[in-house]
Amino acid sequence: MILLRNGIFLSFFSLILGLIIGSFINVLVYRVPKGESIVYPTSHCPECKHPLKWYDLIPLLSYIMLRGKCRYCGHKIPVRYPVIELVAGLAFMGVALKYGWSFNLLKYVIFSGLLITVSFIDIFDGVVPDIVVIPGAAIGLIFAIIQGKTIFLDSLYGLLVMGGFFVLIILLTRGKGMGQGDATLGIMIGAFLGLKFSIAALFISVIIGGIGGVIAILFMRKKRSDTMPFGPFLAIAAYIMLLYGFEFLSFYLSFFNF
Repeated sequence: MILLRNGIFLSFFSLILGLIIGSFINVLVYRVPKGESIVYPTSHCPECKHPLKWYDLIPLLSYIMLRGKCRYCGHKIPVRYPVIELVAGLAFMGVALKYGWSFNLLKYVIFSGLLITVSFIDIFDGVVPDIVVIPGAAIGLIFAIIQGKTIFLDSLYGLLVMGGFFVLIILLTRGKGMGQGDATLGIMIGAFLGLKFSIAALFISVIIGGIGGVIAILFMRKKRSDTMPFGPFLAIAAYIMLLYGFEFLSFYLSFFNF
């Protein structure tokens, strides 16, 4: 019963924390590509520029209570704001259910927040900002150092292999296959997940990206020549691996009878 209560509390706590962090991620997604400060000016309506009160910024609930419109000018609030908050809340809850109260909970909650930030910036602006992923890679290495020599070396190998792979692709395709942002994102993923999990994430991202490309062509009238951001697919694959990495590798090895 105590374990059940602890699990329910942790799930609820992580969901609320994710919604709150998701609100901050919205600030990053909106301001970082524009080169704006994330501190000043304070949160405001992007249309009428009116400063928002605390009760206008309650994650998810404010959007629902305001029926998706600015309280001051009536302009429609983009649906991406509650979507990002909800994605962050669910992502944090997934990590909490997997790792419980542990050091890895903190590590992968931060990692999830970075992945969500990078994904939505790539979706809306077509860039993977170095100002997010390079410090993110450093944070991943710091966590690995704290966890000991074995995990640190695994993290370092993952970082080097992922970075080397993307750099090679960029050189071979002259920048047409992957962008520099994908390389730095790969480095961050390698730093957090280590060698095996990051390689598996790369494999999964190619599959997800292929499926996404087919869907875009069939239902979104995209052409084969059109570019699609690869960052979100890589981020989704990385999140899958941080939740089900051992299960995926176990299935893979048993499938090929290794």
